[in-house]
Amino acid sequence: MPLGVTRENLIADLIAAWRINERVNQYLIDHLTDQAWTAKPPGGKGRTIAAVFAHMHHVRLMWVKAAAKGATLPAKTEASVLDRAASKAALTESAAAIVQLLEQGLASGKVSGFPPSAAAFLGYMLSHDAHHRGQVTMLARQLGYPVPASAGFGMWEWNTRAKE
Repeated sequence: MPLGVTRENLIADLIAAWRINERVNQYLIDHLTDQAWTAKPPGGKGRTIAAVFAHMHHVRLMWVKAAAKGATLPAKTEASVLDRAASKAALTESAAAIVQLLEQGLASGKVSGFPPSAAAFLGYMLSHDAHHRGQVTMLARQLGYPVPASAGFGMWEWNTRAKE
C-alpha cells in the first residue's frame, strides 16, 4: 500500500463509496415524478420504477440474509404500495445493513457466500445499483417523464453527493 494508506483507511474509503452510491439512489428518487413512479412499462411488460427500487432493496436483503446469518433484516417492501418516501426509507435501511456486512467482510477479506472477495462483493453491489439506475432513467424517458438533465449529471457528482 502507498505510504500513509492503512487497511483501516482503505476499508473506510470503500464503505464511504457505498454510502455515496446510496445517496445517488436517493437523489435519483428525488428527481422522479409521481407519474413516472407508478406508470406501467411500455408494452405492459417488466417492472415499474417503484418495482425496480423494491427489487434493489430485496437483493440487498437477500445478501444480508445469506451472508450474515441471524442478522436483523429490514422489512421487505411491496412495489404496488411503495411510494417514493417509503422506498427511500427502505433503501436507507438496506444500505445500512450492507454497510454492516461490508465492515465485517472487508475486515476479514470475505463475504460469506460470495467467493471472490469482500471488495468484489462491493463491486457487485455497486454495479447492481448502477445498472438499475440506468434502467430507471431510461424507463422514465420512455414513459414520457424524463429525469431532468441536471439530475442526470448530478448522479455523477459523487463529490457533491458525498457532502450530503
